[in-house]
Amino acid sequence: MFRTALFTALTALSLVPSLAAADVRDHNAAPTVVLVHGAFADGASWNKVIAILQSWGVRTVATHSPLTSLSDDVQATRRAIDNASGPVVLVGHSWGGTVITQAGTDPRVSALVYVAAFAPDVGQNTGDQGRGFPVPHGLSGLREHDGFLWLNEHTVAEDFAPELKPRDARLIFSTQAPIKASAFGEAVTQAAWRGKPSWYVIARNDRMIAPELQADTARRIGAQVRSIASGHAAPLSQPREVAYAILEAAGVKAEEPAAHAGG
Repeated sequence: MFRTALFTALTALSLVPSLAAADVRDHNAAPTVVLVHGAFADGASWNKVIAILQSWGVRTVATHSPLTSLSDDVQATRRAIDNASGPVVLVGHSWGGTVITQAGTDPRVSALVYVAAFAPDVGQNTGDQGRGFPVPHGLSGLREHDGFLWLNEHTVAEDFAPELKPRDARLIFSTQAPIKASAFGEAVTQAAWRGKPSWYVIARNDRMIAPELQADTARRIGAQVRSIASGHAAPLSQPREVAYAILEAAGVKAEEPAAHAGG
């Protein structure tokens, strides 16, 4: 009985390549938004933004990056791009900005949106980005264990997500996903923003990535800018503002956001 079930399962798996080959995507269709989270987070950090985008009828997918290396996170992002319908608007928060910089050269990607994010140039790594800018207070709360970085509870509440309710900040602390410290030292080999239209959401009250760095990054990559009064966890604290920037990049006119926004 076990052998029969195993044979059936293997037979079904053998059909996957032929089904994938038969998948014809409409490149003229409305774009799919692919959301890439930052360090210490997972795809759920986009939940409020997703609700708003979907209320506008925009197809949306959030990745769950392993946070084990730049290449691993880029692979996870490319899988999401490959599975998307139509063109892709690729969005990255924080560390996710480095990821979309590397992954976004995919020809399916039509636009990039950086949310309080890094955007290295070719040969640069994430750690290089902060040179010459104020050191954010939140970096003092980093803790290392077995090569992975964590945030302590105080830093989550005071620096990472200061605008959230205490119970929500505690939940973020309890469910945070550590990132391999060495990932911040991995340089990108391509910079998607050099060939793709870009948007940048600056979080003016950020205590994890200096707002001065964000403003300079947005200027350097030639992005269209939306500046908001938010801390680092903008997708959770200011989901509407973040969603509007994404809608603009996706070509969706949202002149009356109050009537459509959620979360």
